[in-house]
Amino acid sequence: MPSLTRKMKRPGTAFRALASVLAATAATLALSGCTQVETTAPSAVRSADVQARFGTVDCREVKCIALTFDAGPSEHSARLLDILKEKQVPATFFLLGRRHIDTYPELVERMADEGHEVANHTWTHRILTDLEPEEIREELERPNEEIERLTGRRPTLMRPPQGRTDGTVNGISRELGLAEVLWSVTAKDYRTTDSDLITRRVLAQSSRDGIILLHDIYDGTVPAVPGIIDALKKRGYVFVTVPQLLAPGRAEPGKVYR
Repeated sequence: MPSLTRKMKRPGTAFRALASVLAATAATLALSGCTQVETTAPSAVRSADVQARFGTVDCREVKCIALTFDAGPSEHSARLLDILKEKQVPATFFLLGRRHIDTYPELVERMADEGHEVANHTWTHRILTDLEPEEIREELERPNEEIERLTGRRPTLMRPPQGRTDGTVNGISRELGLAEVLWSVTAKDYRTTDSDLITRRVLAQSSRDGIILLHDIYDGTVPAVPGIIDALKKRGYVFVTVPQLLAPGRAEPGKVYR
């Protein structure tokens, strides 16, 4: 994933699959360029005897997959929300603060109002593993405060920029009541505007309990979403938010899920 600086140089468009390890409580993260940390699979969380609200979807019984979007909201987000509403698909949005939450507050409110999970992607997209503890806290606290102000609900999930995390980030996330969520499917949509290619990449990597990473800030991504949804529904997948994917377990602050 490119740096924030590179993203911001694109005016107007400012933003593999691994099968789930059944019954495993952790796997080793080996994302390119990331510090290795232990991660927890959704299926492991669901085996816990912990209750959480998850509506009518039970991912112990049906084939679930989670659609997630990073670094919005953006000028493309309203169209994305229209598509999700039409397709009756919930998503999880990891929102960026500066030039996003503060520029499109009405879209943050709409995401929450329409039943999507609104989560934290830091304030300025700085790489958290490069920062001092107080800087990490600021990067995470500001979006939390703004999202809570706009939606009435404080985020419980965050995604570190570029998936880069370590023990310090884990500890501060725990203090702030945040669980970290990575991904198992990426279209690398930051490298292409080809919607068909984005669709093919997602479909090639998707499997049960998958977490799909996309960015609604890029021109080719939102046009790919209807085809991704339709194709995965044909394969028998049910779309859920990340909390629904974990239910009846619940994300634990300071832990990393993928």
